[in-house]
Amino acid sequence: MQATRQEILDYLRRHGQATVKELGPHLGLTSTGIRQHLTVLERDGLVEAREERGHVGRPALVYRLTSTGDAVFPKQYDELALALIEESRTLIGADSLQKLMKNVAGSFAAPYMSRVEGRPASERAEETARILVERANVTESSWSGGEFLIKRFTCPFWSVAQRNSAVCALDVEFMRRLSTCETKLTTSLLRGDSSCTFRLRPVNTTAAKRR
Repeated sequence: MQATRQEILDYLRRHGQATVKELGPHLGLTSTGIRQHLTVLERDGLVEAREERGHVGRPALVYRLTSTGDAVFPKQYDELALALIEESRTLIGADSLQKLMKNVAGSFAAPYMSRVEGRPASERAEETARILVERANVTESSWSGGEFLIKRFTCPFWSVAQRNSAVCALDVEFMRRLSTCETKLTTSLLRGDSSCTFRLRPVNTTAAKRR
């Protein structure tokens, strides 16, 4: 990140919003120079502007961080998640931790259940793959006989999973609940494979008629 643009992001993070005029004394730049930097930040989706009418004169453009801009600042979610998992294992034991992970997976799956309920297992499996893509996963999926294979090349919990593989149970349960298929993790990024491969096998294999 170019230094002046980072300063602008820092200022917006501290103050919530700013106009070009407000940024001037802080950056020591002309209004034209500041607008050039803001244009780049807008183009990159890091800031957004809206008109705000004052008491007199033309409306001023007020700049704010977007959610993408806010994400530039470090978050310690992974550290918190890992600490919670380790503490849970100590307090309730490994078996109960697995149950807890499955319950969390159920919570993650709940918003999508209306999209799959009442559909055959084969259709639910395919819809599960689409949901994963919507959740910013890089995936490939295909039928192999009566089994639906989802290859996921990214891990949303990678930093945590490297230190505690218990989170893998969350993914398996998430897909099982959505698809109602027997779900198994057959290859794993953690084991050095090129993807995490999830095998979804409809309980009633005759339902998995493939084209």
